[in-house]
Amino acid sequence: MSIYITDGSVHDVAGGVLKSNTMWRFGRTTGTGVMRRRCCRAQNDAAHKLHPALTQKKMHFSLTPGDFCVVRKTGPSLFPEWTSPYESARSSSPTGFNIRVFCSGTSNSIDPIEIHKQKLMLWFSHLPQEEKQFGGYFSPETMHVDPLILEKNPGEGKGFSINSFKENVSISNSLTVEQIFDSSQHGDQGRGVNVLLYGAVGTGKSTVVRKLVLDWCAGLTLSQFKLMVPFSCEDLCHLSKPTSLRDLVGRKYVHLRKTPFLSGDSSQAREVLFIFNGMEKMKVDFRIGSTELCSDPNEPISSGAVVVNLLRKYLLPEASILVTTRLSAVDRIPKKYVGRYVQICGFNDPDRQRAYFTSRLLLQSGEKPVKDAESLIEMLYLNLQRESHLATACFLPSYCWLTCATLHFLHFTDAKAPIRTLTGIYTSFLRLNFGGEVLAAGDISSQEYQTSLMLYVVRTVGKLAFDGVTNKRTSFSESDLEQWIGGKTKTDEELQQLAVFRTDVLDFFLVPCVEHSRKVTESDEKRYVFAIPAMQEYLAALYVVLGENKSALEKVTMQVSEVVGQASDDITSIMSILSKLIPLRIFAIFNLLKLFPKLFDRVSNLSKGRIASTMAAEMFRSEDSFNEDVLDQVEQSLLGVQGPQPEQEADTRSFELYPIFMGGLLHYGNRRLLEQLGCDIKSTTVAQITRSLKKQLVKESRKQQPAAELMDLLVLLYEFQNPRLTTEVLMSVKVINLSTVRMTPLKCFVLSSVLDCTPSSFLLDELNLSSCHITPDLLQMLWPAFHNTRCLNLQFNNLDPESCILLRDLLLEPNCTVKTLQLCDNSLLDRGVTHLLDALPHNQSLQKLSLMHTGLEDSAALELAARLSQHTGLQELNVAYNNIGDSAALALVDACREHPSIHTVHLYLNQLTDVGKQSLHVRGIPQEKGGRRVKALASVTEGSDLSEDWHPILSVITKNSLSWERDRIREQLLVFLKDLEWGRKQHPSFWKKLHFRRVENVVRQTLRMLEKGSTTGTKPAAK
Repeated sequence: MSIYITDGSVHDVAGGVLKSNTMWRFGRTTGTGVMRRRCCRAQNDAAHKLHPALTQKKMHFSLTPGDFCVVRKTGPSLFPEWTSPYESARSSSPTGFNIRVFCSGTSNSIDPIEIHKQKLMLWFSHLPQEEKQFGGYFSPETMHVDPLILEKNPGEGKGFSINSFKENVSISNSLTVEQIFDSSQHGDQGRGVNVLLYGAVGTGKSTVVRKLVLDWCAGLTLSQFKLMVPFSCEDLCHLSKPTSLRDLVGRKYVHLRKTPFLSGDSSQAREVLFIFNGMEKMKVDFRIGSTELCSDPNEPISSGAVVVNLLRKYLLPEASILVTTRLSAVDRIPKKYVGRYVQICGFNDPDRQRAYFTSRLLLQSGEKPVKDAESLIEMLYLNLQRESHLATACFLPSYCWLTCATLHFLHFTDAKAPIRTLTGIYTSFLRLNFGGEVLAAGDISSQEYQTSLMLYVVRTVGKLAFDGVTNKRTSFSESDLEQWIGGKTKTDEELQQLAVFRTDVLDFFLVPCVEHSRKVTESDEKRYVFAIPAMQEYLAALYVVLGENKSALEKVTMQVSEVVGQASDDITSIMSILSKLIPLRIFAIFNLLKLFPKLFDRVSNLSKGRIASTMAAEMFRSEDSFNEDVLDQVEQSLLGVQGPQPEQEADTRSFELYPIFMGGLLHYGNRRLLEQLGCDIKSTTVAQITRSLKKQLVKESRKQQPAAELMDLLVLLYEFQNPRLTTEVLMSVKVINLSTVRMTPLKCFVLSSVLDCTPSSFLLDELNLSSCHITPDLLQMLWPAFHNTRCLNLQFNNLDPESCILLRDLLLEPNCTVKTLQLCDNSLLDRGVTHLLDALPHNQSLQKLSLMHTGLEDSAALELAARLSQHTGLQELNVAYNNIGDSAALALVDACREHPSIHTVHLYLNQLTDVGKQSLHVRGIPQEKGGRRVKALASVTEGSDLSEDWHPILSVITKNSLSWERDRIREQLLVFLKDLEWGRKQHPSFWKKLHFRRVENVVRQTLRMLEKGSTTGTKPAAK
């Protein structure tokens, strides 16, 4: 089910397809590197995957500019694809929608109804721009899941809250579209039936209608109707000239101008179904004194009168009618004119939700189901069964779309997909549901009492969200809702707007709080939370960025500045004339009036600086430094936390997404979408906030941040999509330490994209990606990031031998800057090391190479010894904890001794005998005076003496003892202990013995730690 279309959603098809050449996409071409290169190809790639034939420019521009004259200035109409799918036939181009289908020139011989079906099918098959973030593999047939549809008596229709679906709905009473128009259910067989389909925002009304039209065109449903005529009520209410029914249909559907179904001469109208979508947007008056009676389809009357007479059954009484509307407008049509009330209830049970998630996530690759997607669906399904807030939110199909879009963003981001941001997903979600929507009071057609619905949401629900973020609260009482949402209404128009808002929109954002820890008694006050926790942070961020949280000084200064600024121009003009007649310098004092606008500018600048300071302060809160990174928090909010959860208060949750959303909302693309929603963020405001934010981020980035906090900073820079700001912030960063951060495709892409914004001269001292669960596929995504570092740490990951091919290519780059490459604890084996050695002859940068615990055998050690001479810059080689024997180790040490620069070789924890260890020590000593000495670190002892490098050897073993193979580590430590005891006995000196005992204590302590780990059941990492 294409549930992204809810109420005001399908209107985005025109904006996303017909205007895709100017439509903003995430990753606008303002940056460098990945942010610049990938966005150039992403739109074309996604569009061609969706339908190659529909991406031709001939298709996009077959509609003339005049076809869109009915679209409102406040935003795209509810169903612009219904406004004029056929008016292109009046243009100079005979091609229609598809030159191969409609340019034969023999339209007179084709049945107009068949042409009507073909064009409706073509038009309604378009998907909005937001669907391309899923890869462009979806179609209405593959992603449609039927929502629950129930027949409701007129008395039960109004005021039904989405929050009570689960308790009051019986699935056995569910209806299908065929059953809605079942003629056997209606007593008067000679008249058509009027069906009123109503529901809350986001329940899927528009999607059901869209699927209904497509199925009728394909002959899959409602075969009793030979003609289906869909209209947008928002379009109709803007028609100013009187027109007849036939002209109205002919104006919208040119091939139906002469259809006999609308003549009214016979009973052919019985086979006609009219669809009026969004009746709440149209003013209809059923009073006889206001709307004249008309039964002639050819008589020109107002569009509202046409609809009223059709519903009265005075005009074409045999025709059937389907009307969709929201809860607040159910009573606009008198009950006597409605044959059947039908309510759409969305997905009221987890099985419908699971079916929707399966159709979305399993088909994300476009080919066969992905195992990762199957596990995601399973975890999501388990979380929905826990009676969580997410389960309540997913009663609305719109939130199912948001959940799928977020999971797809978190888990299936790759280098081929269009650039997306989390802020952009939430902005697109609101545009799909509220784009072009206005909140009207009084006369619907009048602009005087109309307010952008999204702006009204920001000023009410956004204010509530901001208060919650400021005071660290996630739940709100009914008194809180009354205070922040309806506390300051005064006029009748404001009260009417509030009533409509509470009925239609409020339940879309807020749901009753689900209590897990205790039972809610009748005496407890009912509390509400945001359906999706991140939505609270998004709306709070939007409230701040729009400047709605003005202080008292700002409000007073702005009002005084406006008044004085307007008066100062007039007074200054008068005084300039008088000063010529009466040359008194005192008149110059009136120039002080010009200072008031400048004072306001200064106060405004201070406000923008305060926003930037708030973003930085929320980003680097010390109490949040031990939390997981923000992307993991978003994932846990959707999939839940597996296993036992720590007890914590409901209102102690951190709000780390809040500053990231604030940064993302400043991006040009999101500002364009918000402008369509009636929320305008000025460019001057963005520039002021950006300047202040840059100073704050540069200051904080110079400090050593925890790995999770540093990941959050990278996400903020990515969401901002400002390459210049990113470069200036990263220039102050010398080390990026993301050790232990669980890297995902998204995080890898974020890191690569952010680092790719930096100039080629920028170099990190270290890029630490140890213990980050990096796989070969993720290594490929991280490739751009490896060109900006001197030390690359990839220890304790999941790399395989084929991963070394990519690392070999990195070392073969002409401008390679990697001096230290650490690959410890990766299963590279001999084959992988062979690939790496191919880079030695042509690499000039590498100085330290760590291959500890990579599964090397004697053959790899011998090949390494034979090829070391091909690289003259290597200084240190670590092949410890492998399966290297005495002979191969001796050959390697001999090769290192002959090498011009290698000074240290790590060989401990290999399969070495006591004789072999002693031989290694001897081989490392120069054989002649002036020869080079190579440290061969094979044991904590060198003969009967302590090795001077015993401390680094034991430090490495102690650090990794719990993750390595414990039996082997225990065996090697016992050998060390035996050698230490023997060496201690060989020395008579008390101080020597004391030194040996100190090292023995360190070894015994490591042995006890191993035993304790075995007792507590701590398992070593699987390799």
